[in-house]
Formats: sequence, structure tokens, C-alpha cells
Amino acid sequence: MSKKFLLEHVNVPRIETINVYREKGGYAAVEKALKTMTPDQIIDEVKFSDLRGRGGAGFPTGLKWSFMDRKSDKPRYLVCNADESEPGTFKDRYLMEKLPHLLIEGMIVSSYTLGAKAAYIYIRGEYMYIVRILEKAIEEAYAAGYLGKNILGTDYSLDLYVHPGAGAYICGEETALLESLEGKRGNPRLKPPFPAIAGLYACPTVVNNVESIASVPTIINITADKYNDVGIGKSAGTKLISASGHINKPGVYEIELGLPVEDFIYSDEYCGGIWKGRKLKAVVAGGSSVPILPANLIITTAKGEKRLMTYESMADGGFVSGTMLGSGGFIVMDETTCIVRNLWTFARFYHHESCGQCSPCREGTGWMEKVLHRIEHGHGHMNDIDLLVDVAKKIEGNTICPLGDAAAWPVASAIRHFREEFEYHVKYPEKVKDPKHFEKEPFEREALMVNG
Repeated sequence: MSKKFLLEHVNVPRIETINVYREKGGYAAVEKALKTMTPDQIIDEVKFSDLRGRGGAGFPTGLKWSFMDRKSDKPRYLVCNADESEPGTFKDRYLMEKLPHLLIEGMIVSSYTLGAKAAYIYIRGEYMYIVRILEKAIEEAYAAGYLGKNILGTDYSLDLYVHPGAGAYICGEETALLESLEGKRGNPRLKPPFPAIAGLYACPTVVNNVESIASVPTIINITADKYNDVGIGKSAGTKLISASGHINKPGVYEIELGLPVEDFIYSDEYCGGIWKGRKLKAVVAGGSSVPILPANLIITTAKGEKRLMTYESMADGGFVSGTMLGSGGFIVMDETTCIVRNLWTFARFYHHESCGQCSPCREGTGWMEKVLHRIEHGHGHMNDIDLLVDVAKKIEGNTICPLGDAAAWPVASAIRHFREEFEYHVKYPEKVKDPKHFEKEPFEREALMVNG
């Protein structure tokens, strides 16, 4: 069994209540941090732990905290990004539903470290039942003296608020989130200035993901050295993975970083193999915005090494033969999956969710959706395939926020690895008009298929 830092007590009855949470050691990190550690000591501890942002980018958390402008006479803020809008990702929802006090404890320690007197959990609007869970837990924390004025008799005070958004993918981007939190339309901001200098209400602000913040109490309790002992190199600690698709055991799993991808897919401890005994065709490893990989490249790298569940191993090969660990939205596809139809679904999503602020994204996502619709429904032309690649290139790197990249990367990678399937759609339009065409007649690509 792998090490559990976040989900160790997830199945304890009534762990969502403060009394049971405290019985299992909850809020010990608040006691230790506020009474025995300085903010600088905590920042150093988080730096040495090698904790990286668990929302997708994987940026070192302690380094991000150190960018906070402490010389400013303006208020400082901590904002938790609980928007979780990436398709295929649902681990933050699970964490907040089952262990709300773990997130609250992380918010308190992190806010103390940053010198924030007010903190916000910005949560997507579809998670309204989670809002009620969090608000009840926050009430319990206030009543127990962990929030409010002079926490645990110290001179530190903190108010914590839950703010539901309106369910926009773009508000997962930190500056669009801040715009929405201020009551404005969720359009991304030009950077610089970065939020650490001018964030919420133009004040110094740190925005961290739910899982990142929930990992902080563990680091404080067990020390950075012991946290760092788990994982490999700069991919330290554990990571929550949202596993879905054609697997026998979909769900949220906490893995030790460094676990081989093949073990994650086929072992009984995790996904339990491909459903109905079918062949593995492809995997989207980090949510819909990362490059898709065929079975052979998700199991082993282009160098012939085992692909590992780490930031570095997933990226091995760049975007030619690699991908990204991202937010851990691990979507598995079997041999009956139509890559073109899957990509068209992604393209529809990104076209719908584009804020429209940047022309390449606003226009390009629409064109990609139209062209993919044409190919998938039997009306495509061979030059449409290269047209898609060209549009993706014109979007990538030319937008204010990463949504443009998120829309372009899946298109470019799908055509790179599955071009013959796109050509099949053009050559045999009558076959592909049936939305379940590959369930009846799987598209055979033996060299790229893997049986567990």
C-alpha cells in the first residue's frame, strides 16, 4: 500500500466534523505553526519539501509564497482556487466533500505564513453542496477558536470566506478568478504585474489550488525532510489522481509520485485494468488540456524507459512524445474510442468556454470545432487535417492566458499520434457517420495498442 498524506483518514466515520477530525490529529499543524514557528520558517519548510502546485502548472509552492510583496502597506490575501474546471478532474471536489477541515487547516497555516488577515475559497458554482459542507466546517472552526480574532490566544486573526463562482472554465486561471472574486467578468489579466504584487483589489495575493493548500498541514506536522522522502527528485510527496474512462475502478486515488503509469492503470490497488478486457488505446494524463498519448508512449517513453507518474517523466519527450501530469485528470480510452469524436468534444468545450478576449482563441477555437465536426460527421477533406494543425499553431502561445494552449495542444497531439484515424474518417465517411463506429469495428493500430 502506498503512503497516504491526504486521504489517510478519509473513510473514518464523520471525519468531516471538527471533533472527529481533531481526534485524528487535526489542527495540530495550526498549533505548531502559530505557537512555535515564524512565517519565514514555514516558507523555508514548504520550499524544502519540494511541494509543487497541484492545480496543473506544478510551480514550487514555497517559491511562489516567497514572491509575496511583504513591504507593501496594503492588506495581503490568500485565495484558494477551488474552481476545478478542468474536464476529467474531480479530486478537489472529493477532498472538500470528505475532509473540509483539512483544507481549512491548510488555509489557516498558509494565511498566517503570508500575513493574510482575510482568505477566500473560490469554488465553482456547480459545487453548491460542497459550499454548504465548507460553510458548516468553517462555523465549527470559528466556534473552536481556530478562526476569528486572536486564534488560540495568539495575536494572529483570520477571517475565511467561501465564494461561489458562476461555473466558467476561464475562472480556473488565477487572474480571471480574481476578477470574478471582485465582482467583475472573469477575463484574465495581462501579467505582469503578478498577483503576488497586485492581485485581489490590487493587493499582494497568493492563489493556490485546494490540494496544494491541503498538503501544508502534513509538511508542518511531519517536517519537510519526511515529506520529501516520498516521491522522486523534484516530484516529491503524494498526488491525488482523478481516474476515469474505460477502467474497471474509476475514482480518486492518492499515489506516491514516481509510480509507474502501467502499475497505476493495471494494478488492483488503483484502476484495475481496462474494462471488458479490451486493449488500451490512449490516455489523457492531466486533464483535457494536456497532449494525448497513444498506449505505447504512455506506458514507456520514447527512450524505452518506464513512464512514471511524475512531472518530469510525463514531460519526457516534450510535446513530440510526452505530455503533462497537469491536474491529474487521468482519462483512459480503450480500443473502441474514436479519437476524432473525443477531440471534437474537447474542441466544443474550449470554444464554448473561451472568454473571447484574444482573437486567436476566440476565432481559432470556433474554427477547430467546425472542422472537427465536419470530419467526424463524414464531410471532411484531407486538407482539413493540416488546416487543424495550422490553426492550433496560430493559437498556441498567442493568448493572454493558457486557455488557447489548452485548446491547441490536444488537437496537435491527436493528429500527431493518430493521423491515420483522421484520414480514415475522410476516406470512409459512411462508416464514421455512426457515432459508435469503432465499437462495432475497432480501428486496429496493433503497434500502439497495449494489453495489460
